[in-house]
Amino acid sequence: MAEVEAALFKDKVVLITGGSRGIGQAITRRFAKQGAVCVIVYRHNEEAAQKLLDDIPGEGNMIIKADVSDAVQASSLITEVLEQKTNIDILINNAGVGSHHPVDEVSYEEWQSHWQKILSLNLVAGSNLSYLVSKGMIARQEGTIINITSRGAFRGEPLQPAYGASKAAMNSLTQSLAYSLAPHNIFVGAVAPGFVETDMAKDRLAGPRGDGIRSQSPMNRVAQPDEVAQAVLLMASSPIWMTGGIFDVNGASYFRT
Repeated sequence: MAEVEAALFKDKVVLITGGSRGIGQAITRRFAKQGAVCVIVYRHNEEAAQKLLDDIPGEGNMIIKADVSDAVQASSLITEVLEQKTNIDILINNAGVGSHHPVDEVSYEEWQSHWQKILSLNLVAGSNLSYLVSKGMIARQEGTIINITSRGAFRGEPLQPAYGASKAAMNSLTQSLAYSLAPHNIFVGAVAPGFVETDMAKDRLAGPRGDGIRSQSPMNRVAQPDEVAQAVLLMASSPIWMTGGIFDVNGASYFRT
């Protein structure tokens, strides 16, 4: 087991959805090294979650299986965590899904299925968890919520429009909650990556579009999960006056004005 490097988030309880793989795993590792107590939420892969739990430093870390797109399971998740940890200091809404459904290629039934699946996890889950967690944060007059969104929220996603729309909506939710929760000293922000080398993107990166995707950045590559995790920690340690902010983490592949 690795040693804790520092104590920037010592004893802070951090709940990370989709925390066992990809960006979520990198975020979990970063927080654990900074002294946080990590609650790793996974949907299917218990083996990966357990392996990560065994590998990260610190005491009191835990894994919980939950489909956070289900409102009942989301509520039960928060209840279970609060029974064991008393507080949730930081919520990272990272769990997400994407799939190809170009409007000129899929059937109406397929179109509906993609939209329901993507919005329920990428948007509604984060909305519900933010609501549930905010109650304790309001009572304590402190807390942090960070949403993992996407560059696609700004430039559009023609091959997976529900994904782009869900991330744009999550950016809007971020800023709405930032305004509502600021009087309670609660920070709400978003980190918006471009392409990241994760399981969700590996097929596209390995396929005929891979070189084109990499060339979108002048660095001629995509991000590593840990680079996104570093941005999340930076945001989590930012002053409250930066609430409502959205960090672009896309290697200069897209600029918004």
